[in-house]
Amino acid sequence: MTDNTPGKTPLTLLGLGAMGTALARTWLAAGHPLTVWNRTPARAEPLAALGARAAGTAAEAVAASELVVVCLLDDASVEEALTGADLTGKDLVDLTTGTPGQARARAAWARERGARFLDGGIMAVPPMIGVPESGGYVFYSGSRAAFDTHHRTLAVPTGARYVGEDAGFAALQDVALLSAMTGMFAGLSHAFALVREENIDLKEFAQFLVDWLTAMAPATHTTAEELTSGDYTTGVVSNLAMMVAGNTTLLRTAEEQGVSSELLLPFMDLMERRLKDGHGDESGTGVIELLGR
Repeated sequence: MTDNTPGKTPLTLLGLGAMGTALARTWLAAGHPLTVWNRTPARAEPLAALGARAAGTAAEAVAASELVVVCLLDDASVEEALTGADLTGKDLVDLTTGTPGQARARAAWARERGARFLDGGIMAVPPMIGVPESGGYVFYSGSRAAFDTHHRTLAVPTGARYVGEDAGFAALQDVALLSAMTGMFAGLSHAFALVREENIDLKEFAQFLVDWLTAMAPATHTTAEELTSGDYTTGVVSNLAMMVAGNTTLLRTAEEQGVSSELLLPFMDLMERRLKDGHGDESGTGVIELLGR
């Protein structure tokens, strides 16, 4: 049975942690026949009460469905769980968090065992699963045919975005977005550290931060355009020389407030290096050139 035939696609889910359980509940609520397996069998019991079939082994669970979704702790857990399972003719979807290299290796591993493979990068947390308005989604990469066969089923828990035949692209873009988020949180932490000891309403300041970051976010498109064209100078409003000069004020303010600059200095150091290389008329995009190894 596929998404193009009447009825709901049966599927198997290996792994019932917080994310796996959230995925399982949404598929069950949507009427999909679901077989589940977890290393700790007790985790399957609440789902069995909702209509899931609990398999005694991972191999038994894999045998139950053409579509097999894996959401485990790490890549080593995936290999351990699937050892001994017959993957011939299966569509294997790996939602386990991993690296691009691991996804590519797992894709080759799956093909050797007769399966089509999709890797997934989940851009959501468990409470966002099954909530269409949450904005969550999953990046998928690997077999286009497998995605086209099952995309409606995969889109039941949250949005499904296919990003290419290269099995590593989902993990790569997942990690790239999470890396950007990490940098944003570093900036937020520094900003709050500057103001928290003053007579400033932190909730009001939080709204200022949201508004400011929202206003700055479109600069992302400019960065993409500059990287695509290779031109970092046309239409620049605040060039690198101006930004480096402005960093002095940021650092002095942190010193006055008794706040460490350690969250800012690595990026500022890169800006200074690019400036010393003679690129003062550029935007900040040129700093990316220093990150390649």
